[in-house]
Amino acid sequence: MASEPNMWERRASQLDPELMKTVLADHKASIEAEYDEKPPRRLTEPEIREKIRQKSVPTVRGEAEALAIAREGGWEIDALIIELEDELKASNYKPGRFDLSFKDPRHFTWLLVAFASMGGLLSGLDQSLISGANLYLPKDLGLTTRQNSLVNSGMPLGAVGGALLLSPANEILGRKMAIIVSTILYTIGAALEAGSVNFGMIVAARVILGVGVGLEGGTVPVYVAETVERRIRGNLVSLYQFNIALGEVLGYVVAAIFLHVRGNWRYILGSSLIFSTIMFFGMLFLPESPRFLMHKNKTLEAYKVWKRIRGVDTLESKEEFFVMKVSVNEEEREVATGASNKTFPWVDFFTVPRCRRAIIYANIMIFLGQMTGVNAIMYYMSVLINQIGFGAAEANYMSLVGGGALLLGTIPAIFLMETCGRRFWAITMLPGFFVGLVLIGCSYLIDLKTNLQGAEALYFLGLILYMGFFGSYACLTWVIPAEVYPTYLRSYGMTTSDALLFLCSFIVTYNFSAMEEAMTRIGLTLGFYGGIAVLGWFYQIVFMPETKDKTLEEIDVVFSRPTRDIVAENLANVKETWGDLLAGRWRKVATGGMPRRASIYQA
Repeated sequence: MASEPNMWERRASQLDPELMKTVLADHKASIEAEYDEKPPRRLTEPEIREKIRQKSVPTVRGEAEALAIAREGGWEIDALIIELEDELKASNYKPGRFDLSFKDPRHFTWLLVAFASMGGLLSGLDQSLISGANLYLPKDLGLTTRQNSLVNSGMPLGAVGGALLLSPANEILGRKMAIIVSTILYTIGAALEAGSVNFGMIVAARVILGVGVGLEGGTVPVYVAETVERRIRGNLVSLYQFNIALGEVLGYVVAAIFLHVRGNWRYILGSSLIFSTIMFFGMLFLPESPRFLMHKNKTLEAYKVWKRIRGVDTLESKEEFFVMKVSVNEEEREVATGASNKTFPWVDFFTVPRCRRAIIYANIMIFLGQMTGVNAIMYYMSVLINQIGFGAAEANYMSLVGGGALLLGTIPAIFLMETCGRRFWAITMLPGFFVGLVLIGCSYLIDLKTNLQGAEALYFLGLILYMGFFGSYACLTWVIPAEVYPTYLRSYGMTTSDALLFLCSFIVTYNFSAMEEAMTRIGLTLGFYGGIAVLGWFYQIVFMPETKDKTLEEIDVVFSRPTRDIVAENLANVKETWGDLLAGRWRKVATGGMPRRASIYQA
């Protein structure tokens, strides 16, 4: 007997051909033809209030219908806003002490992202601080090579634990409070690092710090993705990666500042206390995610936040709020209907194709980003530069080259990812840092005694290419997991992605010294890391869908499609792209032939 269609299959089946064009089409035809927009069916406010009084506002049955209403400019959107405004007035709502607001909601968006992304600054800072401390800490505490490997990998190991706490913390505490808890853990870990007197204490400090990193790393991208408007979501989530890179550069600068101070590694590792304290107080003034509040059936609270951070003066902001409410409510109804899913909603990752596609896709992107060795190179950068002929002090200063390249590499992603698209960005960036790995590997073949300058020049050229292209690519490892999971599974999905990210980081960091010895340096960089990059490139060409310029609700529909349809579309696009390249249509290739939409209902 045929099984009942699931929520995602019903959503896809509800889309008529015209709406399917709106949600799924790549908009290529719209480059040459103007879109024939349907006349809006707006009612006046008195007419809407009369329908509300008569309780004749239609019940919107699902996300597909909500998107159709938004596309047609339906008066149901205004009815929802009017009802919530009336409810808000009746509640005698007064802003609290920490309810910061601006006349222009766009200013709030930038403030929100600036403070939330400071978590990336902390994460990057602590990754590079250990690189500078590596030249002095082992000697002061009497650590062996294996013990120092555990000290270096203690943070990603703790981050795995933080990632496992991600789902319960996000579901029970909420996005905002989870970030605040992570800043407290950052502070405790940094204080213990600075005061460590033996191997056990420094490892414990690194693990505690890592728990904060894991909790924050999976929460901040989701918090930003659920809060900002869809047209800049990818750009602003990319800002998180920029802050990681900025933190890494800052870490090398801090190491250089304290380089000649007695007990320098204690000041280096303890310096992150300043930034975790700033972030803690900053987060007190930021609101909870409106999608999370809607997920918890707190519609009025979600509307209060939405008014502060997005406003309801524009048609688009009202439409997006309407679609979000309907979509989240539909997901909650679907989860409540099945007894097993009500208790264990994460089971949908195994049983529902839409959810299964999302978790596989997101985690393969995480795997490709980490198993190419970036964290091992970051953690041991000073040591690696020391191996090619630089002294300890010089190695610290020259580490700024790699950190600076990573920072500069994230800038194009912030401004161009939403224009070029996720798919184009991934396929273009990955070969770039593969070339960097090839050059790094080849530099190890040059004899330092006979051609020291040649080895150093080739190494740094490879390092700049590798870190620069990886900086642009790494933004995807935060953007994609934050946007592909359905709302009711987003915290569970980010738990798996966050845990996998730091587990891979732990594996490459802890085993770096042993793998380098077993495989040789060229075998590790070119054979292992480079080989994974090549395999990942082919995976992205065949399986990676495009989610550019889509709302989180529209992305639900993209992943409701069978994998074979996505593969067929990708292969057809590859063929077309080669034709465009040969014909010199570079702009079309870079933008994917997809113009930016002015509204969520525009085709």
